[in-house]
Amino acid sequence: MLVLGFPVGPLQANCYVLARSEGEPCVVVDPGQDAVEPLNEQLAKHRLTPAAVLLTHGHFDHVLSAATICAEHDVPAHIHPDDRFMLADPGAALGPAGRQLFGDGITGSEPAEVREIGEGDVLELAGLGFEVTHTPGHTGGSVLFGVGTEEGGRLVLSGDTLFAGAIGRTDLPGGDHGRMLESLSTKVLPLDDETVVLPGHGPTTTIGRERAGNPFLQELPAPGAPSSGSH
Repeated sequence: MLVLGFPVGPLQANCYVLARSEGEPCVVVDPGQDAVEPLNEQLAKHRLTPAAVLLTHGHFDHVLSAATICAEHDVPAHIHPDDRFMLADPGAALGPAGRQLFGDGITGSEPAEVREIGEGDVLELAGLGFEVTHTPGHTGGSVLFGVGTEEGGRLVLSGDTLFAGAIGRTDLPGGDHGRMLESLSTKVLPLDDETVVLPGHGPTTTIGRERAGNPFLQELPAPGAPSSGSH
């Protein structure tokens, strides 16, 4: 299995390309701000042809190049319906501080074909199967994409739900800290320790490494245990 990852844009969001091997169809995950040129370089280098674009959530640093890439390659974008509005209006999720920081320079458009995805969906794309897990918290429509490898391993593209040593912020419009903790407890912690995490920012990690050392996961109830928090 071929997995390529590279940071794009001022916020250094990770864009990923997954394919069974070189010279085959591929899936592009989170083509954010300024992703078109570096993505096309990787596609040419590895002789890959996009079959679809997958979006872990709607924030501009993860989706801003989606419409261009979908148009160039005539492929659909997949996103949870709760975050779809951000494709055409990236500023909607920035909040006052974000709007002040980025001004009017962030404009977006919805790809010509958008397919809405939800919990439990399995997307068969480019010879790979992507399982969708809805993990609201960072945004209302945040999702994980889980995919198995031919070698028997398991990957999860976690977007801004889980990072190496951290979790996504919940103070932007649409964020909800209680829902984030519930998503981490019920959707992330049950994953196998060997699962490789490809996060939306920063380095790759594993579920086991985060279970053992991520301070934001330490106080969460074990999967299946009752939670004393309010949601």
